Formats: sequence, structure tokens, C-alpha cells
Amino acid sequence: MQPPDPRDLAPAGLAPVDPYVIVLFGATGDLARRKLLPGLVHLSHAGLMPDYRVVGVSLEDLDDEGFREVAGQACEEFSRHPVDPALWREFAARLAYVGKDRGPGPLAAAVQRAGAELGGSPRVLLYLSVPPAAATAAISLLDDAGLAAGATVVTEKPFGTDLESARRLNATLHEVFDESQIFRIDHFLGKEAAQNILAFRFANGLFEPIWNRVNIDHVQIDVPETLEIGTRAAFYEGTGAYRDMVVTHLMQVLAFVAMEPPTALAPAPITEEKNKVFRSLKPIDAGRVVRGQYEGYRSEPGVAGDSQTETFVALECEVDNWRWSGVPFYLRTGKRMAESARIISIAFREPPRSMFPDGCGVGEYGPDHLTFDLDESSRLSLSFYGKRPGPGMTLDKASMQFSLQDVDREKDTLEAYERLIRDAMAGDHTLFTTADGIERLWEISTPLLESPPPVLPYPVGSWGPDAVQDLIAPNEWRLPFARRWRELRISSV
Repeated sequence: MQPPDPRDLAPAGLAPVDPYVIVLFGATGDLARRKLLPGLVHLSHAGLMPDYRVVGVSLEDLDDEGFREVAGQACEEFSRHPVDPALWREFAARLAYVGKDRGPGPLAAAVQRAGAELGGSPRVLLYLSVPPAAATAAISLLDDAGLAAGATVVTEKPFGTDLESARRLNATLHEVFDESQIFRIDHFLGKEAAQNILAFRFANGLFEPIWNRVNIDHVQIDVPETLEIGTRAAFYEGTGAYRDMVVTHLMQVLAFVAMEPPTALAPAPITEEKNKVFRSLKPIDAGRVVRGQYEGYRSEPGVAGDSQTETFVALECEVDNWRWSGVPFYLRTGKRMAESARIISIAFREPPRSMFPDGCGVGEYGPDHLTFDLDESSRLSLSFYGKRPGPGMTLDKASMQFSLQDVDREKDTLEAYERLIRDAMAGDHTLFTTADGIERLWEISTPLLESPPPVLPYPVGSWGPDAVQDLIAPNEWRLPFARRWRELRISSV
């Protein structure tokens, strides 16, 4: 009896995907071990992969069995789901390895062998999980191996460090690949909650009509991290928080919040609306930017004693179009902060208070907020004023909250990299960035990159330099929260 075709196992609503040979550059690196290899295992076990083979490429001197051991250790340590031994053996049998230093011939031969095992004419996905300095060499190797024609290529951030370098990188890619082949991955957009922004905005008659400058006062996108730079000093010193996080992550999320309704829920219309947002962004005003550096950063291994690299950045930006004119967007991210979070907070304009008596509580807790938590739990909260039970008219802030924990489909969610790998194999560009989009973001960043404000120190475990409060005044940052997310309560009935 023949085993079922993996393409027949895809859930309803997902287009089947042709067989693939996945060539994974940087196959023994940190990203591959933490996300990519465990993600491929989960996709396979969930019935979301076509028939496939994986050819790992890296600098380590390994054979196929050695790579399988590396992959097994990675999945045991980092997988979000228990890996059944029988299913693991099935996955491991699909792995092969080629040392990068062996050159294009052995790489081409390994891909050909993997394709022969699949039979027919499988497609090729090239995943470049390599540092920016190694990207050009990897692209040349793929071209010399004859693997570029017709392939799908996934590239990791950073997509340049300024406008000139972004243009050079895109030119290098376009020498070998057509733009339609390129998938610039941003794992923030692969999160369930990020995509829920589109559903929430455009599928609900309650919110779509008020999503504009008339009803929204300001927007905050806040991604604090408790993590230090660790072993990434060489990368981080040449990058900093703005290049590392704002251009490649926060601005992409901003586009989902600010975009106009696309003509269809399809890659091309959604990409066009995102790029319209980027074209509408005003150049970043360095006077509306706060840069910070956590105390002790200059003592980290590999960091210069007089480093001016920011580990924190907060800024105000403007979308200069009809919908958002006059509505400030505040972005903030940093290392070694008080807690880690990924929050989008929409602050609504406050109504007149004239009918309410003094001291009743109206206005004491700030405006109503709609808050999206981009964590894996995919939570959202709507705060509002409500009457306190009892005599008189005293108002308190209350909230309605939703979480994936509240429904029975939480197990169906995919980790961001899992979703994006599957989308790339299906040829779906919806959640990926384009050359035009990324170059426009570097273009509006030029005034800040050419004349950055000084870095200000901030204590480890804080919310950044004190100047960040002046940036948003008279409003306030939504972190830390006055009202915490409610935990799921399991009924005993």
C-alpha cells in the first residue's frame, strides 16, 4: 500500500505544495538550531510539509550522520513540541550535509541526489541563514552550483544597514534572482497576533470605521527586551537597536496597523498597501528620537570602551496621508529593560467630560486603548470606563480581553518561522518585505543615521532614559501595564 501524498494532508484552505529540496545555509548556526530545524520537524509532523529533503550547508566538517546528530540535539533542546522517536527517525532520514568549503560541485551533486530521491521535478528552496558578510559568498556559491534558476530564496535580516548598503545587497541578489524569487523574512509578521490585526481591522464593522485620525489619538509599538547582547557584540556594534529592530521589525508592524484595505486578501494587494504606507512615512526627525545605552554595555566582551552604539531607541514617526495625518506613531525597543514584551497599543481620542462631575474618575486613567500582544498567546485587550457598582457616579477602568487560550484551537498555531517557511514554499509573499519597501525605509532613516542624537545611559532593568517620557508627553507609555493580562481560569464545574 502506497503512503499518502503529503500534499493531500494539508488542512482545508491551504494550497498544496510541490515537493522541495531545502538547501539550508548556516545549518549548524544558532537560528537553524533554535528555530529552523525544530520548525521543519513540526511542520512535517503536522502534515504541512510536502515531500522534501534537507541539504545542510555550513563551515563545520561533518558528514550526513554528524549533521543528523546536530539536528537531533537542536530539536531535543529547542522544540516546542515533543518529538516522537519514530517521527524523528523519519525526519532524520531526509537530512544530508555538505561542507561549504567543498565548493559548488559537491553542493550541486547533493541537491541532485536529494531530488532523485524525491523523483519527478522537485522545486528548490534556498534558505540563507548566514551573517550579512557571508551573504554575497553564499549567493555566488549557489549561482556557481547552478541552483539559482527557478529556486525560491529566503534571506534573513539585516537587509542592509543604510540606503546604500541595502541597494548594494538588492543589486547582488538581483544579479542572480528575480525579485519574485526572493523572500525577505521578518518573523514578527509571521506571528498569529500580527496577522490578527488584519482580521480585526477589516472584518469587524465595529472597528473598521473608526480606524483613522478622527478617532485615534496616537499609536504605540513597544518591543522591550530583558536580553543582553550576549555573544552578538561584533554584529551589534555595527548595527544598534534602530537598524536591528526598527527598520526590520517595528516598521513592518506599523504598516499592518496603518495600511489601507487591500483589494483582496492576496500577496500582491497587501504588499502594495504596505509599500504605500512606507512611501507616506515622513523622514525620521532626529530631534524626535531618544537613543540610549544600558549601563555596563561598554564592558561587554567585544564592545569598544567609547562605543556610541544604542541599545535602546524610541522615536516618533508620522504617516503623512489622509487617514493618519496628525496621528503620531511612537516606537520603542531596547535591551536589558524591565521586562520583555511585544505590544501594539491604539489610544482612542477622549470624548468631552463636561457631563461628568469632578472627581468621578473620568480621565484619571488615560484614554481607552486597544492593545495587541504579539506574544505566542495572541492576546488583545480593549479598555474602557465603566461605572463602579454602588451609589453615585464613580467610574473605573475595565477591560475586555481575548487570548488564544480562550479557544480550543491554540494547538493549531504555528511558530512564526514555521508559518513563513511554509508560505515561502507556497510562493506566498504576503508576510515578506520587498526591495522597494526596505529601500524606502532606509531612505526615511537617512536623516537620523547621518545626525543621530547622543546616547543616554539607562539603568539595567529600567524602561530606558528619562528623556523617553518627554518624547511622548503629554501621553504616557503603556508599559508597564497598570492592568495585567488575566490568566486563563479553568472552571471546576
